[in-house]
Amino acid sequence: MDEEIASTEKNDTWKLVPWPRGKKLIGVKWIYKEKKNVKGEVERYKGRLVAKGYSQKHEINYDEVFAPDARLKTIQLIIAIIAQHKWRIYQMNVKSTFQRAFLRRRSTWSNL
Repeated sequence: MDEEIASTEKNDTWKLVPWPRGKKLIGVKWIYKEKKNVKGEVERYKGRLVAKGYSQKHEINYDEVFAPDARLKTIQLIIAIIAQHKWRIYQMNVKSTFQRAFLRRRSTWSNL
């Protein structure tokens, strides 16, 4: 949890603002996961702070749906191209990938 909060603060992802009276806030919750090694032993624990998205309403709290997932066929195609060219392929884990991305926000506090 400390690592997640430190990453959020370091990337200047959000800031604390006064609560607008009469407006419903969207809550957050912690999601916990065990990261295991190849032997199945717990290597570390991870915590992510996420918004309770189920309390949001389309075109009031958001106007776009964003899911950074790659389709399996796309990954297979890329690996096939890499194999044809005999290129090397590497894997890496990226923390906080989308924390610094600019997301358009159409709604304001006045229309919540």
